[in-house]
Amino acid sequence: MATSEPIRAAGVVLIRSRRGKPEVLAVHRPSRRDWSIPKGKLEPGEHWASAAVRECLEETGYLASLGAPLPLLRYLVQGRPKTVHYWVGRVRHDSGFAPTQEVDEVRWLPPSDAAELLTYEHDHDLVNAASAMPATVPFIVLRHTQAVKRADFSGSSDQDRPLTPTGLFDAEQLVPLLDAYGVTQVHSSDALRCQQTAAPFAHWLTRAVHPEPTLSEIGFSADPQAGRDRIRELFQLNQPIVICTHRPVLPELISVLSQQAGMSELNDSITPALKPGGMIVVHRAFTGPQPTAIAAEVHQWPGA
Repeated sequence: MATSEPIRAAGVVLIRSRRGKPEVLAVHRPSRRDWSIPKGKLEPGEHWASAAVRECLEETGYLASLGAPLPLLRYLVQGRPKTVHYWVGRVRHDSGFAPTQEVDEVRWLPPSDAAELLTYEHDHDLVNAASAMPATVPFIVLRHTQAVKRADFSGSSDQDRPLTPTGLFDAEQLVPLLDAYGVTQVHSSDALRCQQTAAPFAHWLTRAVHPEPTLSEIGFSADPQAGRDRIRELFQLNQPIVICTHRPVLPELISVLSQQAGMSELNDSITPALKPGGMIVVHRAFTGPQPTAIAAEVHQWPGA
């Protein structure tokens, strides 16, 4: 590995509620004699979000569901640039902490105490930012992965146009990324290419794919208002959800989302120009009568 190659890492500010008050998890690394936030380097071909969840689990025994993203960190390590992506995380499962040479102790602390214990100033800032955020529920809009070109498809209906071998492979690669956000509901256009994109994750969850005819190219073109109404309805669901749809439907879909509570301030964060397999993650807070969008992310992967 060239010494100038950037170091890529990801981490989680893990938060839980105890007796109605938040606590943050800090880890002790004996080799460095420091207290820090759970994080680690990406493995080859791994997405930042998947790496954040994996590293948190390996270091602490806690399986996290990612919430809103936190400020990106960039700094030098022995002359090499290092980039670290962080997210707020909530505990999904506790498999038990086992001390290792990498992490020998973990502590749950109130945010103010955690900030005081943590060795690095940038970790203090992350804890302060994370503890100020409400709990959120992800709403993910996914463009189907690579499909057979229209000109190369001989079927009678475009609804039946399938994914290419690359598209099928990429659909499998989406499983750990969708799981990083704790998605539990899978919805998809009823077109074959979208159903095939959603199928690996639904199979992994052992749940069915909910067909959404109004969000297919044909269905949306026939009745755009029905498609808009369905997106609004799904956005109201207090469940971690992914919806797989098509490139031509995305601009209208994003327009509908931008009209939802808080989304007008996030227009610069989202784009309908998703590549195959790309996704938009909207983090919603359900603290009032209507969900409020706290943050949004765009992941151009694995199609990038």
